[in-house]
Amino acid sequence: MQQFYVTDLQQSDSNEKLGHFQFLVTFADKSKCRIFYDKNPDWKISNITRLLTVPCPICRRDYFCNCLDRFTDEIHREIQDSGLLPE
Repeated sequence: MQQFYVTDLQQSDSNEKLGHFQFLVTFADKSKCRIFYDKNPDWKISNITRLLTVPCPICRRDYFCNCLDRFTDEIHREIQDSGLLPE
């Protein structure tokens, strides 16, 4: 199982009426991604996109890839366990 070690979660946009939220996530290896969450009534990842600032932490490529899509459950669990999601 891949361990990502989420170090920071910053809300960048939201539509509270529809329950859509966008966060910027920073991992321990300084890679970043943008996560789109839906909250109706529980938090659920609807989309995840790696920001192209450093190579992918999984495949180590420096161009667009979809590697993080396979690990949304693990990333979500780590964010929840660390208590970074707002109430």
